[in-house]
Amino acid sequence: RDTDEILSYGFPCFSHSTTAKQGPAAMQPWECNGVIELGQTNPVVVRPGDAIIGDQDGVVVVPAAAAEKVYEIAHFRETVEGIIKEELVKNPGPPGKYYPFKPPIKPESPLGKLLDSKGVKYYSTRAAPAPRRSTPARFGSGRRQLSTAPPTMRAVVIRENGPAESLKYETGFPTPSLADGQVLVKNEYTGINFIDTYFRKGGPAYTQQLPFVSGQEGGGTIVDVTPKAAAAGLAAGQRVAYSVLGTYCEYTAVPAAKVVQVPDGVGLEQAVACMTQGFTAHYLTNHAHAGLVKPGEWMLIHGVGGGTCQWAAQMAKLKGYKVIGTCPKGKEGVDGATACDELIVTDTIAGTPYEDYSSVDIVGKVMEVTNGEGVKAVIDGIGASTVDISLDSLARRGIFVTFGNASGAVPAFPPIRLIKKSLFMTRPKMLDYVSTREELMMRADEVFGWIASGDLKVGIDKTFDLEDAVAGHQYLEAGKSKGKLLYKI
Repeated sequence: RDTDEILSYGFPCFSHSTTAKQGPAAMQPWECNGVIELGQTNPVVVRPGDAIIGDQDGVVVVPAAAAEKVYEIAHFRETVEGIIKEELVKNPGPPGKYYPFKPPIKPESPLGKLLDSKGVKYYSTRAAPAPRRSTPARFGSGRRQLSTAPPTMRAVVIRENGPAESLKYETGFPTPSLADGQVLVKNEYTGINFIDTYFRKGGPAYTQQLPFVSGQEGGGTIVDVTPKAAAAGLAAGQRVAYSVLGTYCEYTAVPAAKVVQVPDGVGLEQAVACMTQGFTAHYLTNHAHAGLVKPGEWMLIHGVGGGTCQWAAQMAKLKGYKVIGTCPKGKEGVDGATACDELIVTDTIAGTPYEDYSSVDIVGKVMEVTNGEGVKAVIDGIGASTVDISLDSLARRGIFVTFGNASGAVPAFPPIRLIKKSLFMTRPKMLDYVSTREELMMRADEVFGWIASGDLKVGIDKTFDLEDAVAGHQYLEAGKSKGKLLYKI
């Protein structure tokens, strides 16, 4: 039966077993691990890249050249089975009316109508009919294909934690399979962020099971959609961006709830840049401070010369806050984009992603600008090197928002330290500020709207090829970036 099914799709088969077709009584014994001898002119071999597909009663070896099409058939049949089961649970009835579902499926049939109602693509009589043949047709002629994703892909993989050299560029990493409710995105760009370096190094707060694909934001085109994702309005061909773990690769399986469609007027590079740094800057300037700073009051934002805080300074100004920014020498030109009210320029520390904050009396300058009151909020992604400066720069009942560890994690300190000015402190993360689809879209709509109108400038500093993954991390950790860094897939 299985052999006949495979033959019906036009695949040449060689069946090797002792099983006859007379029925169950004549179906023993099965032969295992048989060796097929066809001579040197026409040998049967299994090569790297071939697919081995099996179930309880048989195994098929599929040549790599045909494996993609077999995966398409298998995934399609699995999807249809799930849809039929779901329909029969809701509307009990005889399942036979939906079978067989081997292509071509007639659009007017019960199954065709059911799949159309779910927005599911299928091989149908709508496709151009294949010419009549005296021999089985070659697979794929006259049929519509569901996905173009190959079984393996290019990816940057971390197999052991460590320095930038731990990033390994691989060309045969398995393409992810889809669970219902997900889409498969063919990535064009993926972003490089400091948090990627934290997961690469590993540690108590940044642990992923090895091996893993690095990265957590990307964007490209949807190439495959599951029924639940289709019901959410997603379709193949849409330009999208997203933030999930595992994006330094050609294809990523993304939950529909995490997908943001990229509107006209916004470039894909800009959209990808938004997904981590842009949305982080949005929650930092809008919500992480818990309303303890009001429009017209002062914020201190460290590191406005690049990365997240370049975005944050612009957004703070758009929301009506007054901004004091810090940046190192050589990056003063970025201030033209951020439009900080005051800019404090520090010396650099060669080979690091942060500046020498001891080279300037930052607290003194802050107090001078604010007439001795201090700022109502500090947005600090530097960490250990700036914690004292940040706390000492705050006004009464101000809030210290520490969100990054560029110079190391903020060391523990006793809460009594905050009593001098009744200060507040928070250590937020983005996942808690895009915890619902509604919250994600609220941020996306406002940020994309600013970009489309020209009110928000997205500085793409440098784009690396994916195979140069190590160079991308080294550039970021050396403090060279003056804006967003991307990999082009």
